[in-house]
Amino acid sequence: MRILLDTNILIHREANRVVNEDIGVLFRWFDKLHYEKCIHPLSLEEIQKHKDDRTVKTIETKIQNYNLLKTEAPETTAITKIREKYDGSDNDAIDTSLLKEVYAERVDYLITEDRDIHRKAAELGISNLVFSIDSFLEKVSAENPTLTDYKTSSVSKEYFGNIDLKDQFFDSFRDDYQGFDKWFNSKSDEVAYVCRSERGEMLAFLYIKIEDKNENYSNIEPLFDNKKRLKIGTFKVISNGFKLGERFLKIVFDNSLSNQVDEIYVTLFNYTEEQERLIGLLMDWGFQLYGIKHTPTGDEQVFVKDFHPDPVQEHPKQTYPFIKKDKRYFIVPIYPSYHTELFPDSILNNESPDDFVENQPHRNAIQKVYISRSYYKDLHPGDIIIFYRTKTPGTNACYTSVVTTIGVVDNVFKDIKDGDEFISLCRKRSVFTDSQLKEHWDYNQRYKPFVVNFLYLYSFPKRPNLKALIEMGVIADTSSVPRGFEEITKNQFEQIIEASESNESFIIN
Repeated sequence: MRILLDTNILIHREANRVVNEDIGVLFRWFDKLHYEKCIHPLSLEEIQKHKDDRTVKTIETKIQNYNLLKTEAPETTAITKIREKYDGSDNDAIDTSLLKEVYAERVDYLITEDRDIHRKAAELGISNLVFSIDSFLEKVSAENPTLTDYKTSSVSKEYFGNIDLKDQFFDSFRDDYQGFDKWFNSKSDEVAYVCRSERGEMLAFLYIKIEDKNENYSNIEPLFDNKKRLKIGTFKVISNGFKLGERFLKIVFDNSLSNQVDEIYVTLFNYTEEQERLIGLLMDWGFQLYGIKHTPTGDEQVFVKDFHPDPVQEHPKQTYPFIKKDKRYFIVPIYPSYHTELFPDSILNNESPDDFVENQPHRNAIQKVYISRSYYKDLHPGDIIIFYRTKTPGTNACYTSVVTTIGVVDNVFKDIKDGDEFISLCRKRSVFTDSQLKEHWDYNQRYKPFVVNFLYLYSFPKRPNLKALIEMGVIADTSSVPRGFEEITKNQFEQIIEASESNESFIIN
């Protein structure tokens, strides 16, 4: 297997002094799977122009660890069209030349964090061959579960004072922020969210702060209006294929809802691949570049997410976690054996939390997959889904069948060409292994399943059971329980929300 590495991946690897960061995880997988690490001659030329002479010398001394491509794939009509449409600089042209090697099947995959390259790959129809670090780690972890280094522990709250500041995880903060150790120690009695590997290695860290309307923002330009805000003070996630970034963003959004803030903001430098990835993740979920924060160590970019948005039906991620009340509503069944695996926050009282530690990507993800053979398939982005957990085997459905969770449709895939595409669409966001997904695909040759990507929104505090749903008129009787996507009325939806004692702040009238 030949893996072509984007220039910045190579620079990040060889210039990185922290051996246990996400790039280290990536290269350990290369070694385990005996993948050939390739670089393009144009990347080598690009590296030699790098402003840091030490980085150039380091890479030149380690070039023997990589396979430098000896020839360049020929131009094609498709590649020429991409160049004409997108390439306005030498860097753009190099990016397209990297893609050309994948398009010509001279290498198997390209790994890059450059979003423009991913956009070009989509237009060329080779998105399935171009990966980010995180998506590639998801792929190899799924395909080689016995080779996975570790599993993640659940997210926990810890006092700053109980966290080892000497952990190399924090080295990047020390590099970027003068006085970081002093600031960290001053927070000893405050709480952060952390996640570690089962070996105790720090994988993610989040510190958030609620700021009132009287906060001093004099060093931010343009000056902030007077609003209640949640500040993401410190946020770092090592990419390891476990969707920790989404899990921690869910914590940010949940805290923002419970504290009824007007905006969320974060200030970041944009020097490294790690920071660029975090910025990309934030922008995927509705953060926008606002301005600049002036600091003694340099200017930081300020990113803001409006927390009183007008929900966008076509792009629900941008205005997550809000939904519009005037939408279509559906109720859909999910079996107990899959329910809490997909929705750990919706665990029932009679289930053990120890069985659902967040050590699987689909448990951490906000974006999730529902596989269906429902007769009704005409779902659209922005449609609201309420999940109905079917009865526990051997019990009375009236009492153990309950509605637990609400989600919003992101997109739907109905015309799936083959089993490989089906597995690719579902992998790491569903509860199923690759072999189970293949069984789903092969189960009925005439009626193939379709895939609904949805965003997990909210777990009901109180779970109305089948008996209550019948009394409310949401379900007619015990023989009319949902067997696929079944539409319910706005009034029925409102009854469920009221009966579940939900915080309705995420619903926009």
